[in-house]
Amino acid sequence: MMLHEINAGKVVKNRDRKRIGRGESSGQGKTSGRGHKGKGQRAGSGPSPRHEGGRVPYFRSIPKRGFSNFRFRTEFQVVNLGELDRAFEAGQTVDPAALAGKGLIASAEHAVKILADGKLEKALTVKAHKFSKAAAEAVTAAGGSAEVIK
Repeated sequence: MMLHEINAGKVVKNRDRKRIGRGESSGQGKTSGRGHKGKGQRAGSGPSPRHEGGRVPYFRSIPKRGFSNFRFRTEFQVVNLGELDRAFEAGQTVDPAALAGKGLIASAEHAVKILADGKLEKALTVKAHKFSKAAAEAVTAAGGSAEVIK
């Protein structure tokens, strides 16, 4: 019999907790594993999550200059023409609410952009915040209209 076969089939779920502060012979007595003096000795304290043991902290060591577009950018929810062709019938109006209803976008609150991947063979009235040039041309070529929402 091998060591790994002893508990074969049995899953050990919980290990007994350490009984801290129950005498020196327990191995966790006296200072209860906290050492002597200092911040770590007292309850509810310890170094902050940012503390790196005295070295220059990470957020101070990386350069902070230049321009970041992070605050100002507009993130679009992207929908391809092939998805519109599969999800909608000819003559229907496609707007953010309809796209959200079909599960093609996460929310009707955010901006939507239509891209030209796939083929559109139905005449649809598509209302979105932005269109790629090829997508707008494909919608009009199929007999529909592409309307930009402000």
